[in-house]
Amino acid sequence: MTSFRVVPMSRSSTGPVQGFTIGPEDPPPFTVETPDGVAPLLLVCDHASRFIPERLGGLGLSSRATWEHIAWDIGAACVTRGLAARLGAMAVLGGYSRLLLDLNRPPGDPSRIPAVTCGTEVPGNRDIGAVETEARVLALSRPFHQAIEQAIARLRAQGPPPAVVAIHSFTPDLNGALRPWHVGVLWNRDGRLAVPVLERLRALPGLCVGDNQPYSGREIAYTLDTHAGASGLPHVGIEIRNDQIADEAGCARWVDLLGDLFSELLLPGGDK
Repeated sequence: MTSFRVVPMSRSSTGPVQGFTIGPEDPPPFTVETPDGVAPLLLVCDHASRFIPERLGGLGLSSRATWEHIAWDIGAACVTRGLAARLGAMAVLGGYSRLLLDLNRPPGDPSRIPAVTCGTEVPGNRDIGAVETEARVLALSRPFHQAIEQAIARLRAQGPPPAVVAIHSFTPDLNGALRPWHVGVLWNRDGRLAVPVLERLRALPGLCVGDNQPYSGREIAYTLDTHAGASGLPHVGIEIRNDQIADEAGCARWVDLLGDLFSELLLPGGDK
């Protein structure tokens, strides 16, 4: 059981809730799928959940907004869980909406707790001060990243150094610009896993594959950089366009596709 510090909550007459804490009725800050997995692979899903505690009033957003991409990566958790089961791989998934705190952003990044995201104002994040920022970090970010560290340590102890794969999803368009890619492969300096993943995806008929599109792994990869890049583990970010994985059938298709790919590259009997 993961422990985290409980910080008393208070509300000023003019500001937001101060001292975010996880209540007894709330989910944990992360979940681990296939905790006994032995595959030399760790899956991570920063934006798996859209959950915002009811007491926070959706941070001032409509219920519809909290179902949209600004709140989570649609379909990413479904694909991550499916891959964990298919590959016998451990997976760590974030338990709360990125609107509360984006687990894939470094300290000091203003988009870590966004007051505006994709053109949408988030009233509950206005005027967030140091007390509230630290409370959210302690409750949400620190346990999640500690869980990743512990999972990597366990996998290192039981076999070869694991690869780390981050699963995300993205919108079909942004600010009116269409995004033609069905999937993007995000990476920085280490191409050991990214290059063969690109090659195999591009060999599949009918797929439009982006190399560091629609985002670049050289710019947005805090989780991978922190836990894999800094320690020399092979790693890659997978971005799937969310209309491809908006239902169970779409998720199952991508679990099969990526499951075959990572089985070939990473599991015993593969070519890596």
